[in-house]
Amino acid sequence: MAKKSNSLQDLGGFVFSTNDSFSFDAEESSIETLPPNQQKLEAHLDKKNRAGKVATIIKGFEGSDEDLKNLAKQLKNFCGVGGSVKDGEILIQGNFRDKIMTLLVKEGYKIKRVGG
Repeated sequence: MAKKSNSLQDLGGFVFSTNDSFSFDAEESSIETLPPNQQKLEAHLDKKNRAGKVATIIKGFEGSDEDLKNLAKQLKNFCGVGGSVKDGEILIQGNFRDKIMTLLVKEGYKIKRVGG
């Protein structure tokens, strides 16, 4: 038996409006991805809430989710490890901060090392 879901996103994000002058725009505004030389990324090293395991986190990407996922895939392939994209951040398993920073600088990104 299929599980019922009652979340607002399952309904398309729009349920009902009492505003007479409300107009529903089905199209979402697409976010323009900044070119690499205008991106200001931060490379963090984190091991909180990860059972003592280290992860490299890249923050500050401005652009579409699709471009963020493509950049994450490129970084994961380059490092040969797993990772994910969550809340606009790229999470790479392991301490690959320096390796990732050199790749991103070659790609034209502005990246800053944050933390120890």
